[in-house]
Amino acid sequence: MAANLKIGFLGAGKMATALAKGFVHAKLAEPGGLLASDPIPAAQSYFTEETGAPAGSSNIDVAKFANILVLAVKPNQVAEVLSEIRPHLSADHVLISIAAGVPISKMQKELGENARIVRVMPNTPALIGLSASAFALGKSATKEDAELTQNLFSAVGIAFELKENLLDAVTGLSGSGPAYVYMMIEALSDGGVAAGLPRDVATKLAAQTVMGSAKMVLETKLHPGVLKDMVTSPGGTTVEGVHEMEKGGVRAALINAVRAASDKSRRLGEG
Repeated sequence: MAANLKIGFLGAGKMATALAKGFVHAKLAEPGGLLASDPIPAAQSYFTEETGAPAGSSNIDVAKFANILVLAVKPNQVAEVLSEIRPHLSADHVLISIAAGVPISKMQKELGENARIVRVMPNTPALIGLSASAFALGKSATKEDAELTQNLFSAVGIAFELKENLLDAVTGLSGSGPAYVYMMIEALSDGGVAAGLPRDVATKLAAQTVMGSAKMVLETKLHPGVLKDMVTSPGGTTVEGVHEMEKGGVRAALINAVRAASDKSRRLGEG
């Protein structure tokens, strides 16, 4: 993909900044080909510091600047922002929404039936090119819009095209998932410290262990349960730890976390 894309971000929060930085790093766009808007000056400054791209307060300026618009505002702000930019949109614009839980139908209602809309659920590891994303097309989005979205989000990780009714589940799993993993790393580090390790060593060992284990799943394509059993020797140390995790309900807690976040995403879309 050419590096001369013009991409506008409606909202300059952490997710927008992570994506913008990822697009620049992947050479899909130059900093001069990006523009963001946000009512909060601190968010504008952070976006510019991290990406080298300009940011201001005008959503209309962003709509006039770019034909690829990334909607990155809170769900309760979507209708207001779309109403503001609608008079300035043309058939050349494609709107890529990362607003959690907001269905395409609600955005279509604000922008009109012919608006080209793609709904995406990414996550913050886009900042380092390791995002896990899924997207769904609106009825007026084109095959080219699907290819554009696939290319953009594949450049900062992996991306899957799915039916829209599955995006709430994606939100609960990979959208919110980094927070669960960070809690796991923090807890593993705490365990290491409790066992006598220095904090910095414990945290690095925990993070590297999570990263390496995830890479094993992706590269070997083996079921996680099979890989777990490969580490769990009869009568060994690992099975003792696994037993404690099962007693603590770790597996059930993670399942419930994904379901709860998915349900919250669904409620946001209905509200």
